[in-house]
Parts: sequence; structure tokens; C-alpha cells
Amino acid sequence: MRAQDPLLSLPTAPLADILLGPVFLFVGLAACGAAALRRRSEFRLLVWFGLFIALFGVRMLAYLAMILQPAAGWRWPVWIETGVNYLLILPSLLFWIESSTGALRRFTQFILVACSLSAALGIAWYLIWGDRLTEFLRFNNLVAISAVLVYASFISIPRLARKYFLTRSRALRVVMPVVAGIIIVTNSMYLLRRPPPAWVEPIAFAGFVIAIGFETVKNSFDNERRLLSIENELETARQIQSSILPDSIPEVPGLRIAALYRPMSAVAGDFYHFLHPDDGRIGILVADVSGHGVPAALIASMIKVAMQSAAGCASRPADVIASLNRILTPELRGSLTSAAYTWIDSEARRILYAAAGHPPMLHWKYAQRALAKIESNGLLFGVRRDAQYAECELALEAGDRFLLYTDGLIEPENGSGEAFGEQRLERMIAASTTLPAAELSCQLLAALRSWQPASAAQQDDITLVIVDVL
Repeated sequence: MRAQDPLLSLPTAPLADILLGPVFLFVGLAACGAAALRRRSEFRLLVWFGLFIALFGVRMLAYLAMILQPAAGWRWPVWIETGVNYLLILPSLLFWIESSTGALRRFTQFILVACSLSAALGIAWYLIWGDRLTEFLRFNNLVAISAVLVYASFISIPRLARKYFLTRSRALRVVMPVVAGIIIVTNSMYLLRRPPPAWVEPIAFAGFVIAIGFETVKNSFDNERRLLSIENELETARQIQSSILPDSIPEVPGLRIAALYRPMSAVAGDFYHFLHPDDGRIGILVADVSGHGVPAALIASMIKVAMQSAAGCASRPADVIASLNRILTPELRGSLTSAAYTWIDSEARRILYAAAGHPPMLHWKYAQRALAKIESNGLLFGVRRDAQYAECELALEAGDRFLLYTDGLIEPENGSGEAFGEQRLERMIAASTTLPAAELSCQLLAALRSWQPASAAQQDDITLVIVDVL
């Protein structure tokens, strides 16, 4: 007698598994793919939802394969179905962790750890002893019943839902108690080793997927709209900040000036400014606000306004720095800011310098072929409103070079955690004395990029102003 073709037994398989298994697998993978394309933490909810649905679809397909097992002699469908039974609860718990807060979130995290241990022990038990693959599944069934009872209760009571859930869902409020009842009944029957009718669980799960899927997708794309709105606002802020920076570098007889500005994000806390009252004189300010992003950028814009008040004493760097400190300190409210200001008189061949907690100005002395650090520093802005600042005076000599920068140029680290550092910067300056200022600034930026791992993002705002004396 010929053996019956295994495919002829398919019509006896549950219709719900045949129709819904591939659908759940496809929807779950599509949800994970959509979340992966966005690569944002706000889409983790969609990832866990997708994994949960996909695993459920895999389990349904494995069940269909089990129907063919007697004829085909397959064992792998049993392994897959049981393994999925162990793992299925994990993405569902991760989903609820992302959706909840407070005591409910901590409760779910505890259950997640317990279920992870149960799954690991159950699978390890089978791999080591080769039998009793379902040894620990009863624990997962009990956990599923307990968790569903808790979530259904919290979702059904508006006061608790508002307190412990991050998303508000009327659909879940209606559907979850029904699904919870079905899950409790089916898991209880599994515990009593009396499997429920095959169509019950897929149909209930389909209703749950529709309700929770709608809320998940809605929540994910609401987040996306908010992110797009924030990005648009950041772009507007970036344009505003760009408008407060110099749109060109002043031309001063006897000097060649180059400036480099690279913000870490759309908006930055670094700032530089030129005061150019006449052809032979120029004031240069470089400032660095602690922190990054919009708060730091707002303070940087305040420095621009404060410089208008300090313009009257532009030729006295100590007074400029003291004036900025006096104006800004009451407004900083704990945010510290460093600044350096230099006044260059190319006709009188002198340069004056003062700073507030800023990296020292570097001075390449052409005649001595030596690099000097100019450290005329006082307190950071934001510490004391009445702080006083020292001022130093240097002679301008042909071939000299002066460099003002923020710490974003020396603090970036390589893969071993070693900072670029002042010494490496100084060696590059000493080795590049023949390069024009603009080329040196580009070379320093390239060296900084090479120093950091290729995958590393910029770690701080970078501002650099180089002055060559002709």
C-alpha cells in the first residue's frame, strides 16, 4: 500500500493557522523592518510588537508542519513550536515595559527576568538531557495568566491607565479584557493538559493584534511627526545661529585670518566674533558655552548681544571680558562659559589678550622658532559677577602666528580613550609653519577626524581662529 502524500493532510489542518500564520509572520517582519529603517529609540515599541507577532506566526506555521510529522517523520516542528513557546512571552513583556511606567514597569521587568531564566533553563534542560522539552513551560503559562490579569485590570480602569501607561488607548480598553479572558482560559487548559480548540487562540490573537497594532503604529508615527517638528525647529534655530556668526572674515592690512567652525549638532555652544572698527585694528572673541544643543546655543546668542555693550572698550581685552562676565553671569544660572578675547593693532605692531577659563592662546614665534602658550586667564563666566581679569601685551613680528580655539579641538578621543591633546596640537602647529592659515585649519580638522574611530560621531563643537602676521 502506498504511503499517503503528506500534503493531502493539509485540508484537515486548522483553517485559522493556514490563513493567519503567514499573515502574522509577514506583519511582524514588516514592523521590525520599518523600525530598523528609522533607527530611533522611539521605535522600540514597534520592534517588540513586530517580534511578538512574527514569533506567533512562526509558531502557527510550526504547528502546521507538526500535522505532517507522522507521515514525513519531522522532529524540527516540535522543537520550533516549543522553543517559540518559551520565547514568545519575552517580546510581549518588552512591549509592556516600553508602554508602562512606575510600579507596573518594575513589575514587568521582574517578570521578564524570571521568564528569561525559565526559557534558558528549559532549552538548556533539553539540550543537556535530550528529553522533557516542555519542562518549564508551565511556569511561563502561569506568568502569562498573571501578567494578562494585571495588564487587563490596569487598562480597564481609566485612573490606573492614566497613571501607569504611557499611551492612552480606547481600543485596548475594550479589547484587552476579552483577550485576557481567552488567554487565561487557553493557558489554564494547557496547564491541565487539555488543549483548547485550535481556532480559539488565533482568532483571539488576531483581534489583539488589530487593536494593539493600531495603537503601536499610531504611537510610532505620532512620535515621528513630533520628531520632524523638532527637526524643523532645530533647522530654524541653526539658521538663526548662523546669522549671529560672522558671514565673512575681515581683511586687515598686515594680517591673514582664517576661521573654522564645526558644530557637533544642528546648533552649538561655540561662538566667535570680530570687532573691526578700522582697517588697522581688529578684536577677536572666541567663546565656549558648557553643554550642547539649544540651551548652549541660546547662551551663545546672548554673548553676541553682550558684545554690543562691550564694543566701547574693544581695545582693552580685560575690560571686554569683565564686561561680558558682568552681563552674562546673572543670566547663565549655573551654565559656565569660557572666553578669550584678543585685540590686534597691526599699525602699532602689538597684540593684547585676556581670557576667562579658556584654553591658552598659542603663539608661534617665528624669530625663535618656538611655540609659547599665552595664559592670561581668570574665572569662567557664571562664577562671580565682579570677577577681575588680567591682560597681557605682546609685540607683533613678521612670520608670527596666533591661534585661538575651543576645547573641542583637543578633547576628542581615539579608540583607546586617549585624547587628541594639547601636545599633539602644538606639534602640528610647529611642523606646519609654512602652511597658510586656512590650510592649517583644514589640516588640523583632518588630523582630528583621523584620530577618532571612523564610526565615532563628533564629540564636541570645534572653533578655531588663526592669525598670521605678515
